[in-house]
Amino acid sequence: METIDCVVAGAGWYGLAAAKQYRVVNPNDSLVIFDAQSTVGGTWADERLYPDVKSNNLLGTYEYPDFPMDPKTFGIKPGQYIPGEVTNAYLKAYVDKFNLGPCLRLQTKITVAEHHDTAEGGWTLTVVNGEGHEYKVFARRLIVATGLTSEPFMPHFDGQEEFGGRIFHSKYFKQNRDTLETSKAVTVYGGTKFGWDAAYSYAMAGVEVNWVIRSSGHGPCWIAPSYVTPFKKWIEKLANIRFLTWFSPCIYSGAAGYTGIQRFLHGTFIGRAIVNAFWAILGGDVLSLNNYDAHPETAKLKPWIPAMFTAASFSILNYDADFFDLVRSGKIKIHVGEVDHLSPGTVHLADGTSFASDAFVCNTGWKSSPPITFLPSGIERELGLPHAIDTEAPPEDLANQQDLLRRADADIAARFPRLRDQPVWNKHYVPLTQQKGVSSTDPLNPYAAQTPFMLYHFLVPPSERFLRPRDVAFSGFVSNFSNTLCAHLQGLWIGAYFRGLLANDLPARALVDDDAMRQLRYETVLHNRFGKWRYPAETKAPTTIFDAVYYLDLLQKDLGLDPHRKPKGFLTEVTSPYGAEDYRDVNDEWESKVGRVGAA
Repeated sequence: METIDCVVAGAGWYGLAAAKQYRVVNPNDSLVIFDAQSTVGGTWADERLYPDVKSNNLLGTYEYPDFPMDPKTFGIKPGQYIPGEVTNAYLKAYVDKFNLGPCLRLQTKITVAEHHDTAEGGWTLTVVNGEGHEYKVFARRLIVATGLTSEPFMPHFDGQEEFGGRIFHSKYFKQNRDTLETSKAVTVYGGTKFGWDAAYSYAMAGVEVNWVIRSSGHGPCWIAPSYVTPFKKWIEKLANIRFLTWFSPCIYSGAAGYTGIQRFLHGTFIGRAIVNAFWAILGGDVLSLNNYDAHPETAKLKPWIPAMFTAASFSILNYDADFFDLVRSGKIKIHVGEVDHLSPGTVHLADGTSFASDAFVCNTGWKSSPPITFLPSGIERELGLPHAIDTEAPPEDLANQQDLLRRADADIAARFPRLRDQPVWNKHYVPLTQQKGVSSTDPLNPYAAQTPFMLYHFLVPPSERFLRPRDVAFSGFVSNFSNTLCAHLQGLWIGAYFRGLLANDLPARALVDDDAMRQLRYETVLHNRFGKWRYPAETKAPTTIFDAVYYLDLLQKDLGLDPHRKPKGFLTEVTSPYGAEDYRDVNDEWESKVGRVGAA
């Protein structure tokens, strides 16, 4: 059996960064990256580049800190949204730049990971290649970076066997792109950003679009122009201005200091009034810019969840044509209702409405857990992966420890009283798979009640079983406006963790000190439980907007780095947005503190 020092599962933004950063810290180790797709890129791989796809980011905000997206090299200009093909080319260039090509094994999927419960740890991985050949390898360390959007969830719709047309998940839009030319009418199902993208592509191709947004669901996602607020600030940068992050309640916000102003804003009546005013201005400006109420059809796209409580589903109007014109002109017809059933060539809604459809495009979400079976059976509870809720779970099942959950809820409510007043975005909300006409046999589908991820600093299992051998980490099971920066720092953190080079190494202390272990377990519960209160519609994994800088601060403190990276003093630090340029030298700075790690 082949033995590999480190295996990375996934070759998207997070997987590539984790592999590259692991090599920085462990330059002499063997390294392999497995990915089931035919190219690198994750959601930006060749087979995922659906028509008209672009990033929500303008040039300069979607790049690794140590590999700038050069406009000349990649054919992109300042002020442009980045086309999917450019992002794809950039990630391939990153592979070439850091010589990751020899590590890649594409069209090869890890199906099973069995842990070795020995002092040295490690994993026996069952791997299947593109020809269907199955073999095993032994990995001393495993980094799971399969992402939050790798395994599509498709429920069953009553009557789908008789429908006759194409029924496919948004992940497979590219494989079904011929429907742009062959269809006269299509149905787009779901109100997230892909619903907007699919409706736009079909309408621009001259196809009649019926867009169904569930009346019992979360409603349309927030979507905005890139420049918002009365000062017309670039929203991707706005979210990374330290001064503005203070208005976002965040349980892990203290790594960079400024705790006094945060206590005032979130712990006093006057402060909370200021916070509420900030979010009212931000949300109100987006509603005003989009002018939803100017037409009865565009009014159906007004988001239901208050701006303060929406997370990474917040998206950008990155279209060449005016999306709302397509709605006002009737090229996109919006139905806020429920799909009751399908019949030959027809979609039927619960209110009696029906319309012809040649294709049914489903935006029905993603499976929560990584697409790998972990063994021994039941190990997912200690790994900190989503699993069934159990109010009488044993202590090793941290996500189900009711006393810690109650304590975390009390601490969150005490620190952020505003979060006690949770939004009721839809008093008629029903999980998709409990709706009439829709079903699923998957017990852990994304609409089933289950625990959230429960990882220390959103990266490693908080269990002695895995902390002692330090043989597993999870990268990319977070989502925010700064994913590229997060991928870079998470990768360095993981490399340092595996080598025992974290400056703030609570996991190491927890192995020899019961109080430290209790601290680690509770901190893990507190951070992961916070999502339930902060972003109640997106609770399975940490997803944030204005909280990303706080998280980057936390990772840097663990690495022994100063999170204050602006060179010109306090005013610049709190008013200048953080971007890739501020983290260019993170690796060099860290190595200067720990010494040349190759010889460590």
